[in-house]
Amino acid sequence: MLQKENCGLIVVDIQGTLARIVQNSDLYIQNTRKLIQCCQLLDIPVVWLEQNSKGLGPTVPELAELMGEATVNEKFHFNGLFEEPIKEVIKATGKSQWLVVGIEAHICVYQTVLGLLNEKFEVDVVSDCISSRLQSNVELALTKMRDSGASITSVEMCVFELMKNARMDRFRDVLSVIK
Repeated sequence: MLQKENCGLIVVDIQGTLARIVQNSDLYIQNTRKLIQCCQLLDIPVVWLEQNSKGLGPTVPELAELMGEATVNEKFHFNGLFEEPIKEVIKATGKSQWLVVGIEAHICVYQTVLGLLNEKFEVDVVSDCISSRLQSNVELALTKMRDSGASITSVEMCVFELMKNARMDRFRDVLSVIK
C-alpha cells in the first residue's frame, strides 16, 4: 500500500517531439500533469529526468511549467539509476516507494523501473501516464515490469491510495485536480 510519507514520483523523459508522437500523447501528458499537481499538493517529491536534452529537447511545456525551481536530471543511460547523480538524488529523498511515469514505456521507463527494483525500492508504474510509439510496446513493458516485481496503478488509484480518506488535509484541493 502506498504511503504518502514514503513515496516519490519519477518523471521519465517526457520531452521534445517524441512526447507528441507516442500513443495517446495528449491524454498521457494530461494525466501526468494531474498526477504531478496532486503530488505537489501532497508534498510528495518529484524527480525530473531528461534523456540527452540537447538531442531530444526539453520537457514539454505543460509539464515543465510545474517544475518550479526543481532540477532536471539529465541522463544518457536508458536506466536512470545507471547515472550516479540521479541515484544519489533518489536515495537522498529517503523515500522507499516510487511512482514512475514517462516515455518510452519499453525503453527508459522499463529500464529505470528495473534499476529501482534492483536497488530494493517499491515501484508502482502509473499505467495511464506512460506511452510508447507502439501500443504493443506499452503492453509488453507493463507485463515485463509487473513480472519483475513492479505494481501497476493508475492516476486515480494511486492518488486515492496516498490520501487514504476524505478527511485528510488537501483532500478537496486534490479532488479538484483529479475531477
